[in-house]
Amino acid sequence: MTTDEITALIGDKNAALLSHTCETVTKDLLHLPSPDFIDKVLSQSNRSNQTLRSLASVYKHGRLSGTGYLSILPVDQGVEHSAGASFAPNPIYFDPENIIRLAIEGGCNAVASTIGGLAMLSRKYAHQIPFIVKLNHNELLTYPNKFDQVIFGSVREAWNMGAAAIGATIYFGSEESDRQIKEVSQLFEEAHSLGMATVLWCYLRNRVFKRADADYHVSADLTGQANYLGVTIQADIIKQKLPANNGGYKMLNSESMSYGKWDERMYTELTTANPIDLCRYQVLNCFMGRAGLINSGGASAGETDLKEAVLTAIINKRAGGTGLISGRKAFQRPFTEGIALLNAIQDVYLDEAITVA
Repeated sequence: MTTDEITALIGDKNAALLSHTCETVTKDLLHLPSPDFIDKVLSQSNRSNQTLRSLASVYKHGRLSGTGYLSILPVDQGVEHSAGASFAPNPIYFDPENIIRLAIEGGCNAVASTIGGLAMLSRKYAHQIPFIVKLNHNELLTYPNKFDQVIFGSVREAWNMGAAAIGATIYFGSEESDRQIKEVSQLFEEAHSLGMATVLWCYLRNRVFKRADADYHVSADLTGQANYLGVTIQADIIKQKLPANNGGYKMLNSESMSYGKWDERMYTELTTANPIDLCRYQVLNCFMGRAGLINSGGASAGETDLKEAVLTAIINKRAGGTGLISGRKAFQRPFTEGIALLNAIQDVYLDEAITVA
């Protein structure tokens, strides 16, 4: 897509996103994606040469190769949301080979999926596209449903199949989060020791966070803190939902109880209500961009998916983020349309006219 086509797609209502100037924390203070990001930023860390090579294999693959940006296809919904519900719109994805094919033909940097799905095709594809093996899941079959992340496989097996990285989820804010933090910290330490990279799904989960007026699971202040916890346990890449509101700490401290710590300047100086500024607050909490922030593409809404995906990419890129990890919008549609959607996301990051705000 050209700049003009992107502008036409998002419409006049969203055109201001392309010209917004961020006046909170300016871009010169960030560690921005660039062709030499690994050399300038990650090589200063404790990551081993093997881990740096694994990261390079991800950053230097697909249509965004060598740009510093990432486009990743994640398909773990067969466990997380049930295979039937996830793949009914397009049953070919019951076969994990089609998941990998979509990532390859869609020009992605990597494919992220379950240990079983990627293991089944590892000898055929592990050398063709970087694998991100997702090691824990919410199995969603216990009755009544519970929300917890359980480990499904080992770091060693992910390494054996040739994976470039492992992925994991932590439900920050949940009763199980302490255990999950400990488990994932150990997984990440082992992965780094074997030379693999680490990707953390930094999600919030607590019924109290969802209110009648807003869902604070996507509040910039709470998701930002989740990101900070994620990079603290040495995630190389943070996956986070795009912020849709702010003030989670304020809401949780408004009912005669104390929760967390917050400072009014978080809302008056470090961010605004603008979507790009809200996302930039998430980037700040990724050690100012030293760990890349990739925002999730979200659920499929049908005809508006392409527009929503491109808008999310614009917000992430202009905020200083590292890319998009979009699954359902791509695989819950015909194969060729899924490729086109992934390519449209990538076109935003390839477009030099769309700059960091």
